Amino acid sequence: MYVLRRSEWFVLAYFCYVAITGTIFGIYRPWIMLAAIAAAVWLLARRKSVVRDLAPLAYTLAAYREMNWFAPKFYDHHLEHAWIVWDRWLLDDLHLRSAIEVAGMLVPSYLEVCYALVYAVGAVSVALLFANRRRDHIDRFWLAYLVGTLGAYALFPYFPSEPPRTVFAGHDLPHIVTVIRRFNLWIVGGYGIHSSVFPSAHVSSAFSAAWGLMDAIPERRWIGMLMVLYGFSVAIATIYGRYHFATDALAGIAISLAALITLQRQGTK
Repeated sequence: MYVLRRSEWFVLAYFCYVAITGTIFGIYRPWIMLAAIAAAVWLLARRKSVVRDLAPLAYTLAAYREMNWFAPKFYDHHLEHAWIVWDRWLLDDLHLRSAIEVAGMLVPSYLEVCYALVYAVGAVSVALLFANRRRDHIDRFWLAYLVGTLGAYALFPYFPSEPPRTVFAGHDLPHIVTVIRRFNLWIVGGYGIHSSVFPSAHVSSAFSAAWGLMDAIPERRWIGMLMVLYGFSVAIATIYGRYHFATDALAGIAISLAALITLQRQGTK
């Protein structure tokens, strides 16, 4: 008899939800994805292995790419026109852009690096768990991370939207263009999805990882706190770089709180 981890049950529930949602939207491919993920979870549940510990990275990537199936053929951009008002208030009226650029390339480069490193947050967090001999807590960490990350993906079909840098092309952009920014634009341009930008999964995943690390390594709370600071850096980076609207970033933080609540309801380790 195979015993599934709580994080694995959550993965199955998420892909089942997407399959049902896809049917409502007239998209049926998610059922194939659900079958593939269920088979992978079942096969890996046969034993405790590093592959099983790292499998949520693959599940998250599959969930991300799957959301592209929900990309609409037409956007009316009514959401983006409502959201841009708050961005211009932050960037222009409150001078967020000029404050970031006051020291030249230093802060813009830092923010772009933070944005680029989001893709490695899950793997880095697992490495920290192993380094601190907390492998037995990996299920709780993944549960928090997946609740925050997949929780953001789950809302994409209902908020069809595009990033501000494309909807308002040529406007509100950073005045400083770094090499790292060019790299990030290449990544999101060639490998990004086009269904939605709300909420920001970049932000929700960083904060969810922070809550998971605080829970898994409580005696070194500073590790989780550093991830929180990193999460705030990512949030600012998404707004400054025009990858997301400020509304997306705030929603990402809010979604991550579901991960924190989930950990609290799970009780002590």
